[in-house]
Amino acid sequence: MGGMVSMAYGVVVYGFFVVTFLYAMAFVGNLPVVPKTIDSGPPGAPMMALIVDVLLLGLFAVQHSVMARPGFKRWWTGMVPHAVERSTYVLFASLILALLFWQWRPLPGAVWTVTNPTGVLVLHAVFWLGWTLVLVSTFLINHFELFGLRQVWARLRGTALPDPVFRTPILYKHVRHPIYLGFILAFWATPAMTMGHLLFAIATTGYIFIGIWFEERDLVNLFGDQYRRYREQVSMLIPLPRRTPR
Repeated sequence: MGGMVSMAYGVVVYGFFVVTFLYAMAFVGNLPVVPKTIDSGPPGAPMMALIVDVLLLGLFAVQHSVMARPGFKRWWTGMVPHAVERSTYVLFASLILALLFWQWRPLPGAVWTVTNPTGVLVLHAVFWLGWTLVLVSTFLINHFELFGLRQVWARLRGTALPDPVFRTPILYKHVRHPIYLGFILAFWATPAMTMGHLLFAIATTGYIFIGIWFEERDLVNLFGDQYRRYREQVSMLIPLPRRTPR
């Protein structure tokens, strides 16, 4: 019974994540298929909008940083079963994203506007390339484990997950963090950059670099010299020729 409940919980959370992820694409890209985007809605007082948006971005960053740390996971799994720990993390992240989409206040001042048809086409292509890179990269490293489904499936079957193995499939041979690279491309590639969009892009990019620092520290603790050698040879975000190990 516990396995069935965990599986149902994991599937529902994953479904909520998929909806949130798709909404994020439309939200950032100002696609008119959702009721609210990063630049839609009546502009309010700029200072209040700035405060609200910064608080929303800060809440998202704190949740991601704290709940992803091994120390928090050890404490958290004292209350939450191991099988649903990842799904619960995904649930909290999706809820905070939904809150951000709902409460985001537009800051409509123009930073840049590209009107050249070729330029617009290129920026839209980079935007979609970024989201594609994010999605493909998750499947390269195990999409279903990343979002909690593998864990609840193992609980349902009564099996244990194998110990983590360090791998560098395809894109990871050329850049250490293709998921983060995809997000950066998607967040910055727009033909109409507003002050609100710029705030979002700067804050999320800053968080990405902070997140990389924490994540790589955890990976070094987990894989030791194997990850240190990988970090010396492969670029963090920009695909560059592989460096010769020292």
